[in-house]
Amino acid sequence: MMVRVRVPTPLRKLTNGVDEVNAQGNNVRALVEDLERNFPGIKERICDESGKIRRFVNVYVNGDDIRFLQNLETSLKEGDNISIVPAIAGGV
Repeated sequence: MMVRVRVPTPLRKLTNGVDEVNAQGNNVRALVEDLERNFPGIKERICDESGKIRRFVNVYVNGDDIRFLQNLETSLKEGDNISIVPAIAGGV
């Protein structure tokens, strides 16, 4: 099933500057694998060495943080909107 993925600015160099791509997967894990097939190198920026979502990366399905759902096993359906949002830190 096809879903829409919003790509943050730091990852757009991997998507040829495109801010939104279509990808497939029945859950977030499969979606990340599909993104990696189409945009090599993106998975290592989203996931750590053990395959879990990096702690400074937030992934949302239709506005809901997957950490409060089933994480990588969060189910997806046709037309879902996925957002990858890197955490931003700063201060004075």
